[in-house]
Amino acid sequence: MVPPPPSSPRRTLLGRLSLPERNYVAEALRTETVGGVILLAAAVTALIWANTFGAAYASVSDFHFGPEALGLHLSVSHWAADGLLAVFFFVAGVELKRELVAGELRDPRAAALPVAAALCGMAVPAVVYTVTAVLGNGSLAGWAVPTATDIAFALAVLAVIGTSLPAALRAFLLTLAVVDDLFAILIIAVFFTDSIDFLALGGALLGLVVFYALLRTGVRGWYIYLPLALVIWALMYNSGVHATIAGVAMGLMLRCTRREGETRSPGEHIEHLIRPLSAGVAVPIFALFSAGVTLKGDALAGVFSRPETLGVVLGLVVGKTVGIFGGTWLVTRFTKAELNKDLAWADVFAVATLAGIGFTVSLLIGELAFAGDEGMINEVKAAVLIGSLIAAVLSGVLLKLRVRRYRALYEAEELDADASGVPDVYEQDDPEYHLRMAAIHERKAAEHRRLAERAGAASSKPDSPA
Repeated sequence: MVPPPPSSPRRTLLGRLSLPERNYVAEALRTETVGGVILLAAAVTALIWANTFGAAYASVSDFHFGPEALGLHLSVSHWAADGLLAVFFFVAGVELKRELVAGELRDPRAAALPVAAALCGMAVPAVVYTVTAVLGNGSLAGWAVPTATDIAFALAVLAVIGTSLPAALRAFLLTLAVVDDLFAILIIAVFFTDSIDFLALGGALLGLVVFYALLRTGVRGWYIYLPLALVIWALMYNSGVHATIAGVAMGLMLRCTRREGETRSPGEHIEHLIRPLSAGVAVPIFALFSAGVTLKGDALAGVFSRPETLGVVLGLVVGKTVGIFGGTWLVTRFTKAELNKDLAWADVFAVATLAGIGFTVSLLIGELAFAGDEGMINEVKAAVLIGSLIAAVLSGVLLKLRVRRYRALYEAEELDADASGVPDVYEQDDPEYHLRMAAIHERKAAEHRRLAERAGAASSKPDSPA
């Protein structure tokens, strides 16, 4: 009888990251967390400003400036949405490129989890919105509003409630947001482009070709790339395609693989420089001029009575949670994978609920979906804020229930008993680590022997308490 072939070991979902990936995720999330707190402050400022000095807020938001001859005489809020968010999407493009060539998405099997979770986490909210709108005879235009996750706002919630997630969950949340951003970009490009100026679009594409050629020939100098990037952005804006697409395209062109002698690839280096600008300046300013929802009258009450706004709230709170949790479960159900034994499905559910915080891109899509209807835009923004707030509170409660477990896992991951600069969990196969630890324990043993001898000598004295 021929013995059956040995079964391959089951792959672990949300397992331990490699050391370089762990360091990258830690640095990226550190910046995003600070930016998230600034973003939260900007959103609160916008709400207070719009509801106390509404006329001044509207006046500043509608103030126009820029060269009219180039089609760029835009309002402040327009510059924030189309200009500053291009910086945000540039960083998203670099993140996506890095994930595809050096991160979690380079391995198709490892990519299955965040891709499936992100796709389900966008499809289910869209379905929830559509069903709600159809049953209430509302507009279907806002189906894409609840599909996006705001990583900075989610991390700000984690910072506020004081939860240190294990590295695997932090990486899952970051990769999920990167894939989420990619599909959000595609939605904006495909569904919110009404008319196209092919001459301007051709100029933008030609500029992107020049940008790529300069990168590949090794040309350096911000004074070359920054003016070229501005030209590409302006042409893309005038083409009718949303200008943020230019940022994504340029981000995807950067090299994100390291060559011999490099501690960082060019893409990682530029992302390290630009990410603080994106998280700490560009996105908060967009929030300042986009989150100014007027809450007077029936704005809040109407959120739960109009099918469009109710669909946004249910899409963020219910659709995101069910979609991401369901997508993760399906990956384990139909592949040879099992959840990390240090974690539980309750952890996945809590992170899925946290992903229901959809702020920046949701506000942008809301403005695009209902362009020209200021009343509906205001109500949809209120729905995004309320839905995100509900998701934040629910996820905060769920995460707090497991905070001791998270803290223990986090401390174990960060422990560096030999002070080598590398966490001990990554040195278990290194003989030098064990020799260093042996020396540390020998020194401690010698110290305890000395203290024991001193205690013994003291106890033998006549006036000793013993």
